[in-house]
Amino acid sequence: MSSRHLTADSPWLLALLATLVALGPLSVDMYLPAMPAMRVALATDVGSVQLTLSAYLAGFAVFHLFCGPLADRYGRKPVITAGTLLFIAACVGCSLATTIDELLTYRFLQGIGACVGPTLARTITRDLFGPRRAARALSLIAMLMALAPAVAPSLGSLLMLLFPWRSIFVFLGLYGALILIVLHRYLGESLPVRQSLHPGTIARNYAVLLRSGRFMAVVVSSSFVYAGMMVYLASSGFVYIEMLQLPVKYFGPIFLTTVAGYIAGSAVSARLSSHLDSVRVLLIGTVVVAVASVSMAVAGTLFDTRVAALAIPMMLYTAGMGLTLPHAMGLALQPYPHMAGTASALLGFIQMAVSAVAGGLIGLFLHDSPQPMLLGILLLGLTGLALALLASRLHARARDIGQAQHNDPQEH
Repeated sequence: MSSRHLTADSPWLLALLATLVALGPLSVDMYLPAMPAMRVALATDVGSVQLTLSAYLAGFAVFHLFCGPLADRYGRKPVITAGTLLFIAACVGCSLATTIDELLTYRFLQGIGACVGPTLARTITRDLFGPRRAARALSLIAMLMALAPAVAPSLGSLLMLLFPWRSIFVFLGLYGALILIVLHRYLGESLPVRQSLHPGTIARNYAVLLRSGRFMAVVVSSSFVYAGMMVYLASSGFVYIEMLQLPVKYFGPIFLTTVAGYIAGSAVSARLSSHLDSVRVLLIGTVVVAVASVSMAVAGTLFDTRVAALAIPMMLYTAGMGLTLPHAMGLALQPYPHMAGTASALLGFIQMAVSAVAGGLIGLFLHDSPQPMLLGILLLGLTGLALALLASRLHARARDIGQAQHNDPQEH
């Protein structure tokens, strides 16, 4: 490894990985305030514009299934490079799109390119920090990465005030190019052992993960929690700007409440990792999410013309999400150091697929009331808690079995 490459001992490594993870939220959050303007410019409807988010998430989800095995075979860095180049090209396509169908196509390709960032940043973290330190490192990355959604809506709103909505995609393309330059210079290859790309080997690896109740319960639980936030993001531009008549310039500051919640939750998550096991933190996080989703449904129904009735409960929701996601990722990847890329890829695929379906469905019913959004977030939050309880029981059972085998004299 070149001496200029950052190591796990360098505090700058987490910052570098956070900029890589930020590629995902920036691609979503920056264009949220532009959605109403895009609907007018492309002469389409609300549901079709919301599909641009679902198309992005679909591409993001699908390529996970290939991204992980490719990274386990050829290395993390070549796959990141290829994906980021595709992301840049898709940004150019989005900026030049003249119909909603063209935009949907380029957003799908943009999702494919963007998925390598968050997926392989998680994998590199697992490679370099090991199973026990990874949860804390992921929590710290989440705190740093939260700067992206903190500034993205405000930056998107600013670009909207100065330039046409297409400028947002130009900015994203330039960000991708800058990331490519920095990663090439400072990120080393972290792949410990190269895996086979034989279809049979890939299928067996995925089969191992899909048959693991512990893996699936944790992953699907965190996916429903994440999808609740994505439903909010997909709907927020129309709910705040069109239904509640919020001026575009205030959209960014309102959005900061969700980011503040996420930063706070991630900070607490990192601190709790030294005192509680990840299963316990996962449960705490999903309880907070469930309470927030119920509060949002009630407040949004009783005070349906007030921005605070939606923004404040969502701040609590994202705090719970900040607690949940890093420990869910750590629990999911911990048993699979030999195929961390594949495990991270399947986690990302399920997470984004659930979000794409949920966002698309809510978009079909979102017309002149926030109620479809509120109901969707409520169902997703409560289901996430139920699955976290199941994951807790499965981990406790596995721990008991392991202790019994250790104490069995026949095993010695």
